[in-house]
Amino acid sequence: MINPLECNENELYQWSQEFVNKYRDWYYIEGQSEMLLTTYYAQLVVNGEAPANKEVIQSAQRHLNDLKRQDDDDFPYYFDEEAAWKPIKFIEEHIKPSKSNNGQMNMQPWQHFIFGSIFGWKDKRTHLRRYRTAHIYLGRKNGKTTLISGLAAYMAGYDDEKGAEVYALSNSKDQAKILFKETKNMINQSSTIAEDFKVRRDDIVHKESDGQIVALSGEKHNKDGYNASVAVFDEIHEFKTYELINVMRNSMGMRDQPLTFFISTAGYVLDGPMVDYFQAGQQVLNDYESDSDMSTFYYMAKLDDKIEANDPEMWIKANPNMPMMPVKTMVEDYRRDRRTPQLKADWITKRFNIFSESGANSLFDNETILQNNDVIDESTLSGITPVAGFDLSDTEDFTAAVLEFSLPDGRIFIKQQTWIPQARYDREEQYKRRFDDWINSGEMIVLPGYHVDHGAVYDWLIEQDSKYPIEQINYDPAKAITLNEMLISYGFNTEITRQGFRSLGPALQNFKELMLDKKVIFNNSSIFKWYLSNTAVVTDRNNNWMPEKSSKKRKIDGFAAALNAHVKIAPRLSVDQGEIPEVKFMSFDDLMN
Repeated sequence: MINPLECNENELYQWSQEFVNKYRDWYYIEGQSEMLLTTYYAQLVVNGEAPANKEVIQSAQRHLNDLKRQDDDDFPYYFDEEAAWKPIKFIEEHIKPSKSNNGQMNMQPWQHFIFGSIFGWKDKRTHLRRYRTAHIYLGRKNGKTTLISGLAAYMAGYDDEKGAEVYALSNSKDQAKILFKETKNMINQSSTIAEDFKVRRDDIVHKESDGQIVALSGEKHNKDGYNASVAVFDEIHEFKTYELINVMRNSMGMRDQPLTFFISTAGYVLDGPMVDYFQAGQQVLNDYESDSDMSTFYYMAKLDDKIEANDPEMWIKANPNMPMMPVKTMVEDYRRDRRTPQLKADWITKRFNIFSESGANSLFDNETILQNNDVIDESTLSGITPVAGFDLSDTEDFTAAVLEFSLPDGRIFIKQQTWIPQARYDREEQYKRRFDDWINSGEMIVLPGYHVDHGAVYDWLIEQDSKYPIEQINYDPAKAITLNEMLISYGFNTEITRQGFRSLGPALQNFKELMLDKKVIFNNSSIFKWYLSNTAVVTDRNNNWMPEKSSKKRKIDGFAAALNAHVKIAPRLSVDQGEIPEVKFMSFDDLMN
């Protein structure tokens, strides 16, 4: 069998033609179908005729199972084919691709499955839509933006919702503008519905129903004043907090059948909403029998395993539109880009929906961080004497202190506290909302002024010592002379931790091994996860390790404080030394299991 990643030009051309022809007229269609293909696609996937990943197969099986149950008195939903057809026919008849030579939209079976499921399933008691939320995760270049724009036009004027408010939502203003511009272009190019709308600078209004389409971003929005009927979140992987999501959800209270869409590729934000949503989706699909969250639809297309990136035949799992893409060019581009780690990482994440770690020298990948998710009651720490560590700042920057407990079962527990000055908080832009979350959870404290008063660290250590008598405090001597003298005067035992390869290397390798063995507990502290994900590793010529920031703007202060303490703890633990970390890629399955 030809391997398209290794073959010559003629062989690749032949393979690409055979690949497209293999799916022609049954998996992808070149015209508009005369029948609804929602159930047809589900059957293809469940029967194994079309490649699909585990979650898509489970979604299809869920649909087929529910069809069998719809006549049962105790099953509250039924499938309305006419309602399922309505948005599909609208998009095909009225929406023109703005960036394609094709004059019409031909909805494919996988799109029939998504839209038919969302709009076709109804509540037997109210005859309103069953699904209030839809999660649609696809690889890049599968026509996501075009679908969002067509959906927005339909929901604004043709969904029988008087005064509909449809919000196209992105984390950044630039992406929100792209969505809004695409929607305007598609409406203006339509000879059948252009006259139905009034297209203005900041919104699009359906003249008859007074429904409107508005683009908003996480960077700039009001906290109230909305009455959303539909919220379409684009690239949810970029969202770091739930703030805009909650604003939209809270604004839907007066709507009979509001609908929220989350449409995205994979991403890099470890502690954002997308990871939570995907985990919830897996739980729902894995536990069909419990009928949990029956009002949420999931279509989460991805590769099942990272090894499938080496087999273009499998790429269709993450890219259901692949037979309609320039397949030969796609393979050629990947063959070229895979030689460059950064470009390969972008392919793995954005085209195949597999999470990748942030850099080639990252110490901890996302999978490793997330699997250390145990939580313990701090009252169980009574009688265990911790070692403390701190990392001080001398400018308006982060300061952190940590207690590390060596638990009887061989695990360690990390308790951290971070401080920043008010001036640092005021000038923050990128992580401002994260800061607010950390402040509200008590993980971060903002102190008045332009720098952190080290007396705050002193007070925290004394407070902790009253609960858990501190055995020793390890510290970096830089900037710590005054604080160390205060701690010694109080009666603490302190010890310098030199910041070098030979002094930190063994403890760093030991900490890595503990993380790999799921033996580090930090009670899912969001800020400590962030510190871990920001930590990279450098080596000297003798392969000794040192931590460093993965980029200039990233912070690792909390981990640096923990490592200072771990220099004391590590020799007590019997853990094999690890190897230098390599670039790793992980699927959604890897991320959550």
